[in-house]
Amino acid sequence: MIKVLIVDDHHLVRTSLARLLDGEEDIHVVGEAASGEEAIALSRKLDPDVVLMDLRMPGIGGLEATRKIVRNSADIRVLALTGFMEDNFAQRLMEAGAGGFISKDTQVPDMVDAIRSVFAGHRYISPDIAQRLVLSRFDTEKNPFDQLSQRELQVAMMIVNCQRVAEISDRLFLSPKTVNTYRYRIFEKLGVQTDVELTHLGLKHGLVDGFDAAN
Repeated sequence: MIKVLIVDDHHLVRTSLARLLDGEEDIHVVGEAASGEEAIALSRKLDPDVVLMDLRMPGIGGLEATRKIVRNSADIRVLALTGFMEDNFAQRLMEAGAGGFISKDTQVPDMVDAIRSVFAGHRYISPDIAQRLVLSRFDTEKNPFDQLSQRELQVAMMIVNCQRVAEISDRLFLSPKTVNTYRYRIFEKLGVQTDVELTHLGLKHGLVDGFDAAN
């Protein structure tokens, strides 16, 4: 039996996925989490085999949560669930320890196959994401976020998701001064001057979509 933890900030998505996956004979959903922080805590408590991890969430987000879950337990496999996939983000995910990633357009049978695959220790990339990654190799436009460090990218993602310095400071256990240091370093590297300009750049390069930015 494969124990699965579902992580998504939308209640309807979590419950729908849980209902669908629990219909499989070899899969049991052991819990649901609405944030990266909750995912880390429940991973320690429930010891799932596979974490189905949404990437765009309030708080630290799925990328940082993936890194911490894998660091805490190498036996837990993380399968990232995303509605977007930039080439640099795929690389960051693999570096963070994700066993694979699938798009939110993936059909349930393919999602089940992906869960079984990463549980068995294999890498899995859904065909539509794999195609986009291959095509991105021929894209001459560079993604400016490639030049950010792992921590800078984390802070940038939290800023474009409308989180203030104080909130980022609390969630990442950093002083506000340190967060602002990262913030201004990000501005300098990306050639922007305000959080609004950074958000527009994030929209252009897939770090956030219009719906997320408005909420």
